[in-house]
Amino acid sequence: MKREKFATLCGLALLVAGLAACSSNPSSSDSNSAANSAAGGGSNAPAKKSEAPPIVIPAGTVLTVRLETAVSSNKSHEGDPFEASLAEPVVIGEKTAIPKGTSASGVVTQAHAAGKFKGGATLDLSLNSITLDGQPHEIHTAVFAEASKGKGKRSAGFIGGGTAAGALIGGLTGGGKGAAIGGLLGAGGGTAGAAFTGNNRDISLPTETLVKFTLSQDLSVKPGEAK
Repeated sequence: MKREKFATLCGLALLVAGLAACSSNPSSSDSNSAANSAAGGGSNAPAKKSEAPPIVIPAGTVLTVRLETAVSSNKSHEGDPFEASLAEPVVIGEKTAIPKGTSASGVVTQAHAAGKFKGGATLDLSLNSITLDGQPHEIHTAVFAEASKGKGKRSAGFIGGGTAAGALIGGLTGGGKGAAIGGLLGAGGGTAGAAFTGNNRDISLPTETLVKFTLSQDLSVKPGEAK
């Protein structure tokens, strides 16, 4: 009888130990699974969306801006800033890379009143920044140049006289090899944007004048910035 009781007790002890071991394994397995999930991020973690590629505006693209700051050969100085806004959107393919009305800024690179530079007046401008979605972007453009001769005549290259749109080769006024062909059209739509003022025939570009600048380097913008 004693042996039978002893055997029964031993069997019960083994059964209890086995049940305890089985109940502890799932928690261990769960903890390992949780650790693996935390380390690996889980197989159900959402994949990151790939960003849309930037829009590249190639060199040679023309930016037409409307001046918001008046500049002139006799009142402006080298280094003077000016403000402007895009008068026409820049469209690449079917996407608007730079919308109409985008803020832009530039600098006067040369200004000489008539009579102080070989008898004629010169006025050179460069556009150097646009603002998209509140962020300024540095840009590089060829020099826009205007010049007059001693008696109020425009430098060679101005087409159509005082009542038509004009095109002007910037290199003629010392802009050098990097100077580009610039065009301008007055706010009235049919008159030249630059006007001679006073007896010395200085060059004046009032506010609302449309001026064209040509990109000299590619410009990349994010699609989301063009709002």
